[in-house]
Amino acid sequence: MGTDILRRHAVQVEGNPAGRPMLFAHGFGCDQTLWRFVAPAFEADHRVITFDYVGAGASDRSAYDPQRYASLDGYAEDVRAICAALDLRDVVLVAHSVSAIIAVLAAIAEPDRFGALILVTPSPRYLDDLPEYRGGFAPADIDGLLQMMDLNAMGWASYLAPIVMGNADRPALAGDLETTFCSIDPAMARQFAEVTFRGDNRADLDRVTTPSLIIQCAEDAIAPPSVGAFVHDHLRGSDLRVIAATGHCPHVSHPAETIEVIRSYLRSQQEQRTAKVDVRSA
Repeated sequence: MGTDILRRHAVQVEGNPAGRPMLFAHGFGCDQTLWRFVAPAFEADHRVITFDYVGAGASDRSAYDPQRYASLDGYAEDVRAICAALDLRDVVLVAHSVSAIIAVLAAIAEPDRFGALILVTPSPRYLDDLPEYRGGFAPADIDGLLQMMDLNAMGWASYLAPIVMGNADRPALAGDLETTFCSIDPAMARQFAEVTFRGDNRADLDRVTTPSLIIQCAEDAIAPPSVGAFVHDHLRGSDLRVIAATGHCPHVSHPAETIEVIRSYLRSQQEQRTAKVDVRSA
């Protein structure tokens, strides 16, 4: 069963077998290759695991179940199943975009499994709920995107990729993301888009007990800084780091800054753990 799960999600394991596990979860329209600029930096000290959600990358697309993936809970169950198959404990779950909320759901369901959540440009709700909450999108924006996906299976990719990536002065980045978007099965991408952009997981944030880091870009059209601040306010004990980056994918556009923020947080967490052990031993 464990082998089947690993094959289904094209799981790759690299790095230090004795190190603390780090599991990297990609966002909507992406696959595990987008972590190639960040994940290898942790291989010396960590057991580094990457994977594809069913429907993305090299996953087994025959395993796609529209009923299972009608909510983010199905994706969270996949994350937990991968951890169980590899017998991972004290996991550092590094999750981008919608995967940040998938990580939240996984940690709520199984808090003893995860030691830290690294939430890269998270958003619990992409739709505006004015005046209290600004998610970044009006209902008409999401309706238009979904209609575009219905009418033009691939045209949505060329529309969305530059918005997600930002960094208009580096068009090759958006081009690479568009290629990744286009590699996903259109029907699966359409359902994932609906689940992602119409979802509302704001109430779930208060249920998280796992230590969390929020990485927010200073300019992000998909998850503006106000969203990062909202997540920080509702994730108890979380840290918020705003990096001088544009776009929604700092692990691609600004990998060095992303690596340093993650390293700094994990180093601080380890120092806190060591201090607690020293106090108990005194």
